[in-house]
Amino acid sequence: MATYKIDAAHSEITFKVKHLMITNVTGSFTRFDATMESEAADFSDAKISFEADVDSVSTNNEQRDGHLKSDDFFAAEKFPKLTFVSKSFTKKSDDEYTLTGDLTIRDVTKTVDLTVEFGGNMVDPWGQAKAGFEINGKINRKEFGLGWGAVTEAGGVVVSDEVKLHLAVQMIKQA
Repeated sequence: MATYKIDAAHSEITFKVKHLMITNVTGSFTRFDATMESEAADFSDAKISFEADVDSVSTNNEQRDGHLKSDDFFAAEKFPKLTFVSKSFTKKSDDEYTLTGDLTIRDVTKTVDLTVEFGGNMVDPWGQAKAGFEINGKINRKEFGLGWGAVTEAGGVVVSDEVKLHLAVQMIKQA
C-alpha cells in the first residue's frame, strides 16, 4: 500500500462564488492536509481524506474573511475544520476520474461528486515521487448551512448559492 501526503507548498484549495451575479470572488484555504492511500498504479482503488482549517479562509479582504468565519457562514469557532472522506475513485479514462465522498461543512455532511484530472507522475529534483491532480466540482452552499443571503434594492442576489470548487494538488509518495 502506497501512502501519499499533500504537498501544501505546491497545492491550491480554491473556490469561486458569484457576487451580484456578475463577477466571481475567489477564495482559498491556506492551511489544509490530505492523505491518499492506493495499491493500484492507476490509483483506481485510492482512499482519500482531506481537511482544511476554516480559520485559514482567505478572499483577500479582511472584512469579508471575518464575515465568512462568522455564524452567517462557516461558524469557524464551533466548526474549525471542513473535511472530505472519499467513498470511491472511479477511473473514466486514462486521466479522468470521478471522486465521490462525504463533504462536511459545519455540522452538515453530504455526498458530493468531483471531477478529477490526473496530471501525471514525476520525481522532483530531491528524489520525491509526486502525483498531480486537478479537482473540480460544485456545491450549493445553503445545503451545508452557509445560509446568509442578501438582496440588492433591485432584487438581485448578492452571493450565489452555487460555489465552484477547484483544487490543484500535488501528492508526495511517502517512503
